[in-house]
Amino acid sequence: MSTTDQGLEGSGPGSDWKEVQESPDFTQLRHRLRTFVFPMTVLFLAWYLVYVLLADYAPKFMATKIAGNFNVGLLIGLLQFVTTFLITWLYVRYANRRLDPLSEKIRTELEGEKVQTTATAEGDAE
Repeated sequence: MSTTDQGLEGSGPGSDWKEVQESPDFTQLRHRLRTFVFPMTVLFLAWYLVYVLLADYAPKFMATKIAGNFNVGLLIGLLQFVTTFLITWLYVRYANRRLDPLSEKIRTELEGEKVQTTATAEGDAE
């Protein structure tokens, strides 16, 4: 058994992780994360699939010139990068507003319990 596996069950040093995982706050944090990540992933993959399908099945449309040698295919390809940056920006905003406060609360509660447990154990050792 590795040192990271020790204490995941029972009353060992990692038992509070199991309690945290089952807590309502952690469940809500997981729900909030999935509420953003799963739909955004599906939307981005669909957007990318449209790009690939257009490139494969509509080459004349993709070759349509917009200005000079700049065509629709190049525009959509560049928009893939813009979409990536947009999703990153949206996620950071979402995380700052909806995920970070709750994760900070969970971390503070968990570290508070660890400090109390450590202080109690040190007091018993004397």
